[in-house]
Amino acid sequence: MKVSWKLPGGIGRCYSRAARFWGGLLLVPAMLEGQTDAVRICAGGDVTLGTNLGSYRMVPKDPDALLAPLRPLVRDADILLLNVEGAIGEGPAPSKCGPQSTQCFAFRSPPAAAGALRRLGFPAPVVGNVANNHARDAGETGLIQTVRHLAAAGVQVTGADALPTVVITPAGDTVAFLGFSTSGGPDPRDLDAVRYAVRRAAGRYPRVVATMHMGAEGSRAQRTRDQTEIFLGSINRGNMVAFARTAVAAGAKLVIGHGPHVMRAMEWQGDALIMYSLGNLVTYGPFSFGEPMNRGAIACAMLDPEGRVVEAVVRSTRQVKPGYVYRDSTRRAALLVDSLSRLDFPVTGARVRADGSVLRPLGGGQPLIQRP
Repeated sequence: MKVSWKLPGGIGRCYSRAARFWGGLLLVPAMLEGQTDAVRICAGGDVTLGTNLGSYRMVPKDPDALLAPLRPLVRDADILLLNVEGAIGEGPAPSKCGPQSTQCFAFRSPPAAAGALRRLGFPAPVVGNVANNHARDAGETGLIQTVRHLAAAGVQVTGADALPTVVITPAGDTVAFLGFSTSGGPDPRDLDAVRYAVRRAAGRYPRVVATMHMGAEGSRAQRTRDQTEIFLGSINRGNMVAFARTAVAAGAKLVIGHGPHVMRAMEWQGDALIMYSLGNLVTYGPFSFGEPMNRGAIACAMLDPEGRVVEAVVRSTRQVKPGYVYRDSTRRAALLVDSLSRLDFPVTGARVRADGSVLRPLGGGQPLIQRP
């Protein structure tokens, strides 16, 4: 089978540089006792550290300060994965939006944003996903510039093509990442190509993480159904369930979603965990901060040497205008995930305690991980 995903001209050289540097049911914890060789992957949803494009420019004085409240939430990460929701760069750029547009937004963070992302996860490797609908907001040249800024800062990039981004932790463990988006990058609607790309990665690496930027957006897009989602009346944003289950069947152990700008359900598929949307993490700029778009999370999953998810947790966050994030003491995001998982996946849905611990339902079609 021919896979048609291609890397835009000019990215290959800087991308290779980056690659050198991430009810009623009985509940039981999804973890193994005595497991010491697991890798903890922490992830957040959309991150936009201001924009220097368009008429609504908002550039933060200190991008690091915007991310500072998240440091306690990612301190134990072996790898940190973030969705880079926008270009990174400066200077002239082609106009993305028409003069009369009311549903078009262009985001480009200043170059300092790349270093801030790296410092958030340090010393753990940081992986930036550029498979999303805003990575090309400054055009194809802007995407190349974005990848170069991330690479120069030491952020590894996924989603620029269909090849796995292989991340090595300080302890020497490896995890392969693949990024997909309906709006640029490898297309999650092409399930044959998804299957091929994930299976190819899983054939070499036991731990494979797939990230997806897809689905409808906004306060009415909290539910996850096994069907194609349409945004703004006509935009095909794909079937998140079909993509995620295809990726898992091909060998992905963890699937992380973003794009709807709201928290969504989580689902177990065997020993793999699907997080359908982690919402907005830090979106400094002209965004909506009303409920439930102001709720996000850092979600962490522990993958054992065979790639099985043996532990997971949701660490709730909350944003206020114009994009200041805080740890949410009410743990609203965790409660939302629990409720939505029960509604959308009565049998396979994750159960989330008030403290954020992610559990699997016993007897709900999920084989338990056996102790060695």
